[in-house]
This record gives sequence, structure tokens and C-alpha cells, in this order.
Amino acid sequence: MSTRENPPRRICVFCGSSSGNRPRYSEDAAALGTLLAERGIGLVFGGGQVGLMGVVADAALAAGGEVIGVIPKHLMRAEIAHHGLTELHVVKDMHERKATMAELSDGFLALPGGAGTLEELFEVWTWAQLGLHAKPLGLVDVGGYYTKLAAFIEHMVDEGFLNQPSRELISIDSDAAVLLDSFAAHQAVPVDKWAG
Repeated sequence: MSTRENPPRRICVFCGSSSGNRPRYSEDAAALGTLLAERGIGLVFGGGQVGLMGVVADAALAAGGEVIGVIPKHLMRAEIAHHGLTELHVVKDMHERKATMAELSDGFLALPGGAGTLEELFEVWTWAQLGLHAKPLGLVDVGGYYTKLAAFIEHMVDEGFLNQPSRELISIDSDAAVLLDSFAAHQAVPVDKWAG
């Protein structure tokens, strides 16, 4: 099967509400937004206009892509919502935000971000472990940002807290295009979280 035969319709991108200290973070976020639009893949994200969230959304919009934001009411009031989107879903709270983003998406990518980005990523990874979805997950390792996290994930395997099939649920690459190609070829494999 060609990697282009079954591309995802929409990808959820988790990323920082800050831009980080290096220009590369914004550059790669913009490149991802453009890439998604060029491939005809819709972007689902946290709905903010700030940080890498705003960068990836603006780039996708500028390239003619579909961009769907999901933001809780309390962040709307803080006036950080992006108002130029294809769709903006305003939800009750952070829990509903994550559930809605997952429901709207066919896969998940994480750009650099902080605690919130990791929390979102780890939740959908846990859901995959538990069989609650079979969608692909990936970390875009921009400039080595996730290198230490990748090493810690291997440490979890080595120490017996994460089995290898669960480890293989998440892909890590510095090139978002490589991850999207793997998403197009993704075939769900059942994982037994409790298997050794």
C-alpha cells in the first residue's frame, strides 16, 4: 500500500502556548501548518492565537487549510482565542476540550510545548494503551527538543513500567513529513497494557 493511499483527514497538533527561546520552534510549527494544508489534512488544535498554537494555525490558514480550534470558556474570556479559524468550538472545560479534539482527529502530533502539551500527549497515548482509540501518535523532535523525553521513554521500558508494544504506539522523528507518511500507512495493532 502506498503511504499516500489512506492519509488522515485531520491531525490534532498539541503544542505550546509560548513560542520557546529558539526561532526554530516557530519555523517548524509554521512548516507543519503549511505541510498539513498542502496535503489536504485539516488541523485540529487548542484554539489559541498565542505561541506555537497561533503559528501553526496561521500557517495552515495561509496555505488554504482547514483549521479547527477547541477552546474552553475560561480561555475565551482571557481573550486568547483565535477568531480567524474555519471552526472554533467553545467547550466547558479542559476535559471536554481534549475529548473533542480527539473525536475530531485521525491522529496526534506534538510539537514542542510545556506541561499542558505533555499532559495532552500522554493522555491520548494512555487512551491508545487502553484500547480507547487506535489512532497514530507522534512527537516532532524539533532541534532535539524531545531527545531527553525519548530517552526517558526507553528508560520506562528498561525498568519494566512500559511494555514494548505500548512504547511502539508513539513515533518520534525530527521530520514531520516522515511522521505524516507513517500515519498514512498506520495499521492499528491491539496492545495489552498488562502484558510483560
